[in-house]
Amino acid sequence: MNAPLDRPKVTPQFCFDTVALREFLRLSRASVDDSITQALNALNTPSAAGFDPNSTMQRGPRSISRQIDGEACDDFKKKVLFPTWQSRSDILHYCALVATSPDPTDPTAAIRESEAAKNKDRVVDERLDPYSGRFFPTEPRTQALATLVRTERGVENIVRHRTWDVVKTRCGQQHLSGWEQPMKQWEMETEKKR
Repeated sequence: MNAPLDRPKVTPQFCFDTVALREFLRLSRASVDDSITQALNALNTPSAAGFDPNSTMQRGPRSISRQIDGEACDDFKKKVLFPTWQSRSDILHYCALVATSPDPTDPTAAIRESEAAKNKDRVVDERLDPYSGRFFPTEPRTQALATLVRTERGVENIVRHRTWDVVKTRCGQQHLSGWEQPMKQWEMETEKKR
């Protein structure tokens, strides 16, 4: 079973380091979600039932869509899948809070102020230069972080839906609708244990 990726120390600087934030999310998704089929295949133990002599009567490979033991699937979801998802959710939530908080240490604040001052002094004559009215100030890093978090939450939702479809199919739990309800149930069980 794949172990969940270690969670980095979450600070505002980690959030503003968009390369590190994206890399953590990418590695976390690669370790669990992108390799979900392999992880579920590792849970399958065909030798547990013993040798079936009738299996030699079949020609060709067996179907790969064999279902996995429900207990092994539940254990995988509780120990690997849901903790990994929760870790990513916690980091994205924290970074969303950082993005909506004031940023007194923004290194681009002085640049934006000088750009705004220069913009006030500009002469705009769109008849002579139709592009002279355009002004694109430097974006505050909180705004860039908010855009990144919004995008990554969308990606996270897509990744979770695809992963959950594979889990439902391989674990024989087609009756489950979405991943949200089982995740909430796991969160409540985890809270009770604390």
